[in-house]
Amino acid sequence: MENKSHALAAGAFVLLMTAMLIAATVWLTRDTSALTRYELSGRVNVTGLQPQATVRLRGVPVGKVTAILLDPEVPGHVLVRIAVDDQTPITATTFATLGLQGVTGLAFIQLDDGTAPASPAAASLPESARIPLRPGLMSKLTDQGERLLGQLEQSTQRFNQLLSPDNQQTLFTAIGHMGQAAAELQQLTQQARQSWPKLAHDSIETLDVIKATSLRVGSSADEARASARSFRLVTERMYGPGGTLDQLANGADILVATGQTLRINTLPNVNQAVQEAARTTHQLGDLTQTLTDNPQAMLLGKPAALPGPGEPGFVAPVAPATLRP
Repeated sequence: MENKSHALAAGAFVLLMTAMLIAATVWLTRDTSALTRYELSGRVNVTGLQPQATVRLRGVPVGKVTAILLDPEVPGHVLVRIAVDDQTPITATTFATLGLQGVTGLAFIQLDDGTAPASPAAASLPESARIPLRPGLMSKLTDQGERLLGQLEQSTQRFNQLLSPDNQQTLFTAIGHMGQAAAELQQLTQQARQSWPKLAHDSIETLDVIKATSLRVGSSADEARASARSFRLVTERMYGPGGTLDQLANGADILVATGQTLRINTLPNVNQAVQEAARTTHQLGDLTQTLTDNPQAMLLGKPAALPGPGEPGFVAPVAPATLRP
């Protein structure tokens, strides 16, 4: 009987210690951070996404997935509830996509603000607000897979048509023509080598023609010398008395006389016009100064001048009273 009591006490002690260890583990591993809950909604395939999956903001873990279900408000949409740290900057421009972790097939929620970074002054979303869930890269590839397979099948069919028996025969014919063209080119090269002596003879005849042409050029040089003598005679006539240079000198004298006429008759008129322009500029300056000092003169006109000493209405200014000590 005594042994049974000792065994019962030992068992109770072990159970108590186990319960204390479980309680300590739960207390030490509890999440004390404040969480904010949001909802993600979108027409996206969420295969691979599980509850408790990681929620990341630009790759930084900020929360967990709490629930995955169909959106009761929008048919065909998936509703994902998440809980993130309350310090996470979730704004009106934030959206979510589905990402995959390597080759494991496990998915996670990726939050982002688009190409432009969110402004610090952007309004934060309230709790339980909905964030759009957009298709990720894998979703886009899955949706476009059928079209890509169709294009691949079409390309394969075209390649098979290119390698059809008729096209193969055409290709072999083209290769044969290329070989024939190469043989003709080789034959042409041999003919050119055989015609080298004739070409050398023709070159000698060409040199003879060049020599004859040089003799003709010498004759032309003699004619050029005669033309130079004629040019010298023309030059002497230009520099002689009564020649072209004398006539140019007379023209220069006429230009000098014309300049004197301009200086005597035209310049005084120009000076008078400049003086009138100066007076006009002075009057404009006075008008500008008047408008600057008294802008209402534009509407009321120039104010009347105050009467001076000896004029009717003149009032002498009163001298300020001096302070006695």
